Amino acid sequence: MTTGALARSSWPKRAAVAWSLSFPLLLSGSVMPCVVHAQPAGNVHRIGYLSPGAVASHGPLFKAFLEAMRELGYVEGRNVVVEYRWAEGSSEKLTVLATELVRLKPAVLMTSGTPASLALKEATRQIPVVVLGVGDPVGGGLVASLARPGGNITGLSLNGVEIAGKRVELLRDLVPGVTRVGVLWNPTNAVGALMAREADVAARSLGLQSQSLEVRGPDDFKNAFDVAVKGRVGGIIALEDPLTVVHRKTITGLAAERQLPAIYGLKQFVEAGGLMSYAPSYADIYRRAAVFVDKILRGASPADMPVEEPTKFELAINVKAARILGLKIPPSLLLRADHLIE
Repeated sequence: MTTGALARSSWPKRAAVAWSLSFPLLLSGSVMPCVVHAQPAGNVHRIGYLSPGAVASHGPLFKAFLEAMRELGYVEGRNVVVEYRWAEGSSEKLTVLATELVRLKPAVLMTSGTPASLALKEATRQIPVVVLGVGDPVGGGLVASLARPGGNITGLSLNGVEIAGKRVELLRDLVPGVTRVGVLWNPTNAVGALMAREADVAARSLGLQSQSLEVRGPDDFKNAFDVAVKGRVGGIIALEDPLTVVHRKTITGLAAERQLPAIYGLKQFVEAGGLMSYAPSYADIYRRAAVFVDKILRGASPADMPVEEPTKFELAINVKAARILGLKIPPSLLLRADHLIE
């Protein structure tokens, strides 16, 4: 398969061109009017966006970035051009798509998640890269430190290692009597091992046992849940990863079928029928990324721009899923929930 074919999946060439023209309009069509700050006339900035996921999962988040950029005076199609590439949960595509974007010589590159960020790091050490939602930028080998990244990469982390432990605590609070939890994670994700280890440490500190449930591809999901049932797991902590995000309906369906309560790393899982999620606000992360991009376009160096950690976290609970599982949501969790989904 050629590079161009990978970049646009298996669509016919004419359809791919039509999509590349229509997608920005779909994202910006509902942008609310706002006051914008004037940019230099004729100065058009090219931004490359490498998404490890698909349009359905990451497109709405990128819309939040475009809205924030508009408030800063950047309007797509006027003084900003965005090149989109979607890996659709395939880690094999990331290297090819990253190389393709670098060849376009954008002013700034953007991506989310550790695997895609590492792909861009390998593809260029010169073009500034703004990462969005990386579990552990230092542990994952992306930056030298949060305060002084030191290279061409900066952006926003997820504080993912610590948050994995918090999810164990929330699952215990919702599922009375649970003694053993399963950790669903993708070992091909560099930060996955760090988060899985943190979840295990948190489980043991709460007097729980944990069982590792590794998934490297969509064919592994069914077996992972079979192993969980066989191991008498009472709940699942599903760590976020491009693979699991793209196949979230399959995962939440298997959890419901096996009657296993699960907590996830994205609200989209709860909207797809999952029980509960706890995570930083990704929409807030994408909005804050606009500030990084603006500073870089004005001449700032990523090496001197501290990586920010999340300040806004969201708890989402699917009330219907809890009812089907026979779980009574404690009042303390109901009060804390940012989103209750029926």
